Amino acid sequence: MTQQDNAFPPQLRLKKATEFKRVFNDPVKSTDRYFTLLARSSDFDHPRIGLAIAKKIIRKAVDRNEIKRTVRESFRLRRQTMPGVDIVVLVRNEARNTSMEILRQSLEKHWLKLVSKCATHS
Repeated sequence: MTQQDNAFPPQLRLKKATEFKRVFNDPVKSTDRYFTLLARSSDFDHPRIGLAIAKKIIRKAVDRNEIKRTVRESFRLRRQTMPGVDIVVLVRNEARNTSMEILRQSLEKHWLKLVSKCATHS
């Protein structure tokens, strides 16, 4: 894998409200005590990700940013194995006081689950 393959370019991010709404309208879900991931097949040949981390759940910006970095890094490392799918990651209350290693493990399970669910849902 080259440095370019490991990059996280803007094309891999959901940015517009319409992109988020599309995923929220008819999602394939994967949920555990730390995260709820919503996914929907897209017309792109690569996966894209959007994050929704409420201040109400994770109050400190430093903690929200750490969780965002963890989610993005996990996605970046896994994206080569994913089909064209749009994913929105919602953080749940339990993630607040949990180690980043446990959150990474949780995300790994979600990525695998979503890939198989989206393949059968299409």
